[in-house]
Formats: sequence, C-alpha cells, structure tokens
Amino acid sequence: MGEATDKLKAAGNKIAGSVKEGIGKATDDASLEAEGKAQQLKGTGQDVKGSVKGTLGDEI
Repeated sequence: MGEATDKLKAAGNKIAGSVKEGIGKATDDASLEAEGKAQQLKGTGQDVKGSVKGTLGDEI
C-alpha cells in the first residue's frame, strides 16, 4: 500500500471511530465508546505509517 492509501484508511478509521464513540456516549454504552476510541487510535497509527512511507518511500 502506498502513502495515499494508508492516509485514506486512516481518515476512514478516525471518522468511524468518532461516530462510534459519540453513539456510545449518547447511549451510555461504554463498550461502544471504547471501541470508537480504539478505532481512532488505529487511524492515527495508519496516518503515521502513511507519513513515514511518504518520507522514506513505499519500500518499507
């Protein structure tokens, strides 16, 4: 996967995680809220991975 693909997936995970977290808060569902936070962290990791690929190249 290239830099753009990683960053696109990161954005999707951040958005989906944010929605899950919000629904979890609104419905007082701690499990869904935690799942949303975890998904946002996954997106942040993918974003970092994409940035590193952009800096070092797609070979990594």
